[in-house]
Amino acid sequence: MTSQNIYILGIESSCDDTAASVIFNGKILSNVVTSQKIHEDYGGVVPELASRAHQQNIVPAVHQALSLAHVKKEDLNAIAFTRGPGLMGSLLVGTSFAKSLAFGLNIPLIDVNHMQAHILAHFIDEPGFDKPQFPFLAMTISGGHTQIVKVNSYFDMVVIGETIDDAVGEAFDKSGKILGLGYPAGPEIDKRAQLGDPKAFKFTKPKVEGLNFSFSGLKTAILYFIQKQTKEDPDFIEKNLNDICASIQYTIIGILMDKLKLASKQTGIKHIAIGGGVSANSGIRKALKSGEAKFGWTTYIPKFEFTTDNAAMIAIVGYLKFLEGDFADQDIMASARLKI
Repeated sequence: MTSQNIYILGIESSCDDTAASVIFNGKILSNVVTSQKIHEDYGGVVPELASRAHQQNIVPAVHQALSLAHVKKEDLNAIAFTRGPGLMGSLLVGTSFAKSLAFGLNIPLIDVNHMQAHILAHFIDEPGFDKPQFPFLAMTISGGHTQIVKVNSYFDMVVIGETIDDAVGEAFDKSGKILGLGYPAGPEIDKRAQLGDPKAFKFTKPKVEGLNFSFSGLKTAILYFIQKQTKEDPDFIEKNLNDICASIQYTIIGILMDKLKLASKQTGIKHIAIGGGVSANSGIRKALKSGEAKFGWTTYIPKFEFTTDNAAMIAIVGYLKFLEGDFADQDIMASARLKI
């Protein structure tokens, strides 16, 4: 791509993970993620606490990323940061820090869309992981987002389907809360689902036209189902927890796969990629892989560390934008509802 040696620092602070990464010519040299445990006590992310924790964590995270990469800050060619979407207080910490550091070092500043970064994480140079061919369909699934995106090139992306209410990660977490599981509940539901019968209990899939999603009705259905069953048998959850988790996960995966199949059929695109924290779910990965045999898809599943919020995905977008000379001005502002 280029003969120049390019070092870029990526900074991610859109929600409750403070992350920093150094990339060299498309290869990740370090990828540091500092998680905030405090939110577990509240059953969800508390925005004010998240932004305070980012202020405490950002300098150590960046220092560690540079140390692990054996790179001095003077070697950096640009600073890439998450501009949005995300929690405004959290975004402000990362944005302010990135702007100050770029200004102090007199190097370019690069703003990154968090949702584009989840998709472009597939273009990190990683042995054993193929990069998607354009055009491809990307399904971004996380605690805050559920989208199907038609990706024509690095920065030509069109959202063709999205949730009209709750995100899929929220559906997992709220279902877990109903069952008395800790936060975040997604990984626990996935673990228990592998021990249960996915067809033990039937939950109706929401009927939504086109390629859009809805999860709020499913959450309500699960709540009413559990209330009814525990009224008849107070120990119902304890006796059937694995089967309940398996049934919830089976229903959610069914909703996602139905829309993905429809998107592939409508667009004629058979290259399918996933991204976002929920793409770490083992059931979704299996369903996607089975699509290769059933529908002739070529599927792309990122390395686990690049699925959840991380700065390596910010750094790779920074690198791609650097090659195009696409830099931001110092007066750029964070945007909580930034669109692709």
